[in-house]
Amino acid sequence: MKAVVYTLGCKVNDVESGSIIRGLEELGYEVSRELVFADLYVVNTCAVTAEAERKSRQTVGKAIKCNPNAKVIVCGCASEKSPVDFAQKGTTVYAVTGAQRKNKVLEIVSSGLKTEQGGICLEEEKSYEEMPLPECLKTRNFVKIQDGCNRFCSYCVIPYLRGRSRSRLLESAAAEILQSTAQETVVTGIDVSEYKDEKGRDLADLMLAVKDADTRIRLGSLEVSLITERFLSALQQVKRFAPQFHLSLQSGSDKVLKSMNRHYTRAEYLEKCRMIYEAFPSAAITTDIIVGFPTETEEDFADSLKIVEEAGFAQIHAFPYSPREGTNAYKRYKELPSAVKKERVERLLLKGAEEKKRYMQAFVGKVLEIVPENCIDGYTEGYSENYIRVYVEGEMEKQPTHVRVEGLFKDGVIARIEK
Repeated sequence: MKAVVYTLGCKVNDVESGSIIRGLEELGYEVSRELVFADLYVVNTCAVTAEAERKSRQTVGKAIKCNPNAKVIVCGCASEKSPVDFAQKGTTVYAVTGAQRKNKVLEIVSSGLKTEQGGICLEEEKSYEEMPLPECLKTRNFVKIQDGCNRFCSYCVIPYLRGRSRSRLLESAAAEILQSTAQETVVTGIDVSEYKDEKGRDLADLMLAVKDADTRIRLGSLEVSLITERFLSALQQVKRFAPQFHLSLQSGSDKVLKSMNRHYTRAEYLEKCRMIYEAFPSAAITTDIIVGFPTETEEDFADSLKIVEEAGFAQIHAFPYSPREGTNAYKRYKELPSAVKKERVERLLLKGAEEKKRYMQAFVGKVLEIVPENCIDGYTEGYSENYIRVYVEGEMEKQPTHVRVEGLFKDGVIARIEK
């Protein structure tokens, strides 16, 4: 029997797909992540933007075209938001589950996929759901420690789909990290900053529990509230911590931050950046910025441009505001013209590229540790501990290697192996 598990959206979705793959393999399936001919398709959807929802619906149609006689199970945020859109009568969509209780997919399959449709099977999860361990990749592995979100930013639909924040027991999360055979392990979740298990232990406690791990440890997206002296002190004790902090910003304007329901000011954000640089002088601070939020004026946007340089971002991910039905912003505000959003995104990306170049230039002549990933066109490519893309001429063994940076190259730097 052959199955396909196709994933759209975030790294958390990807990790959950890995768990579904492991579970299907234990049930006897040969599993692919690509849309190829199969007996069963599991489409793990995304709803972070309207475009992501559209692609999710489109992918279900592509799966049906691959094999009209196959069974299709749809899960994820888009099916949680609009389950009826995926429960298409007269098609081979067998069952629709949601963003919570993804083990339900495995339960449906193990029940035998009987002739009758499984229908819409949405279930709320109030505690952290343990799933089968996902496949462990040799280069970069992802470990999910948390699900759900309590922040309710005015532009975001995810808390309504994923449910409230819930965290994995520290012992379980630590065991998976410590057992990882990957060169690098990324700790991820919908909001890892809110990690707190049923015994009250937080992310600092988890980091101390895995401080002697052999795998390099990188953290997923973080919130300003997490950055404290205690947390940074815990990270300093981690033997192989990767000092990249993806610290969510969303806007450099206090007024816009307030209308986004983000609970900090630009001054507080910059203070957290200062604390990070003090603890980790070579740290890369990367971020997300939403451009063209409905309340954003040209003056507000100028604040976002200025903070890119003030924070010394190593990289930014800038994207236009996308209205999401069901959110407070959708109800309260009128969307800005697309042309305005597009022009601002281009300006912000240009500024971000300048700062990225400046950040990387500071490491010319210095030694970094690369985790090699691929060899393409005669160059080995991989990422340093501070998330600089590094190119080394020739094919390298896939093991952590110290290299000396020689200059800027393509979207990163060129380096040679340090002997």
